[in-house]
Amino acid sequence: MNPVLDLALTALIGVLLIGGAFWMLTAALSMFHARDSFSRINVLSPATGLGLPMIVIGAFLQHTRTAGLDPFVLVKTLLTVLALIIVSSIASNVLARAAYLSGSPVDPRTAPQDLARAPGEGEQEPHSEER
Repeated sequence: MNPVLDLALTALIGVLLIGGAFWMLTAALSMFHARDSFSRINVLSPATGLGLPMIVIGAFLQHTRTAGLDPFVLVKTLLTVLALIIVSSIASNVLARAAYLSGSPVDPRTAPQDLARAPGEGEQEPHSEER
């Protein structure tokens, strides 16, 4: 392999792995500052949507750099990244809905707090002209 290309690939792998680890660490530390269950669920989004895919892609590139391109590993990597993005979105939505339906309290400092209002509360009826 060309030494310049090898150096660039090594740098890209390092950026992906360190960047992914940074997002994971940031999410883990942010969990301590989250005030309610909804905030904790929301804190995980960058880790699962950005951090883990970066780590998986970095590991794939390192494997490709050392062992060569393997189509089976490429397909597994693409499916893994796709599953991480799709499953994390759906899982956070389902977890937040379950937390809300179970009566988990919402931090009063959360604004806007549309979930705290009863349906129809604070909404105005549309003006209709009677003739």
